[in-house]
Amino acid sequence: MLPIDRRHLYDGGELTGLECVGQHVTIPGPAGMLEGITACPDKETRGAVAVILHPHPLYGGTLNNKVVYCLSQTCNQLGIPSLRFNFRGVGESTGVYDDGRGETEDCLAVLDWVQERRPGFDIWLAGFSFGAYVAYRSVRRHPRISHLLTVAPPVNLFDFGSLPTPACPWTLIQGELDELVPAVGVANWVDTLPVQPRKILLPADHFFHGQFNAMQAALLESLSDEVTGIGVSDPCRESSLS
Repeated sequence: MLPIDRRHLYDGGELTGLECVGQHVTIPGPAGMLEGITACPDKETRGAVAVILHPHPLYGGTLNNKVVYCLSQTCNQLGIPSLRFNFRGVGESTGVYDDGRGETEDCLAVLDWVQERRPGFDIWLAGFSFGAYVAYRSVRRHPRISHLLTVAPPVNLFDFGSLPTPACPWTLIQGELDELVPAVGVANWVDTLPVQPRKILLPADHFFHGQFNAMQAALLESLSDEVTGIGVSDPCRESSLS
C-alpha cells in the first residue's frame, strides 16, 4: 500500500448524481471487460479523441473523479470527444489492481479500441495522479498519441525515472499546495528531463478543490492553438465511439 492516509481518499461516487453526458461502453481488456463512458461536443469535433485516466483505484479513484470529469468537459469545449474508463477491478471493470503494470495494458487496449473506431484520428492521453503515471508509462507505446496531459504526476510515489520521456507535446498541471505530490518534487523531476512539458501551476491542493474553473480556463487558453491545427472532422454524434 502507498503511504497515503484517509485524508487522501478519492471519492469514487462524487459524480453519481450527475446526468451522463455520453454513452456507457464496454471495452475488451487484457483482464476482461472495461467499463467506460464517452462524452461528445454538442457541435462538430476535431480529428482527435481524448482518453482520460482516473486516480488510484485502492483509494477510491474511478472514472467519476471530479478532476477526470473536468478534463473531459475541457476536451469537449475544445471540440474533442473523450472517453474515461475504469481500470481493472474498479466499478464494472474486470480484474484486480496491478500496481500500474496491468493498468498500462488496460490503457493500451482502450487506445487500440478508440483507434479502431476512429481510424486516422489523433489521440490525446490524459491522467490525474495515478492515472498520470499510467499515461506516462503508455505514451511511448502507442503510435497515435499526439498530446500527453498529466495532472499531479506522483513522482514521489512511483518510479518515473526509468521511463522514457514523451515524444509528443506534453502539458503538466500541478497544484502548488499539493500535500500528496509536492510541487517542488515534481519541479525537480521535470528539471532532469531532456524534454520539458508546458507547465500550468495553480494555487491548488491535490484534489484541486475550488480550482476546477481555473484549471479549465488555463487549459483552454494553453491548448486552443494546438487544437486549431488538428482540423475538423465529422460531427461526433454521427460517428459514435460506441
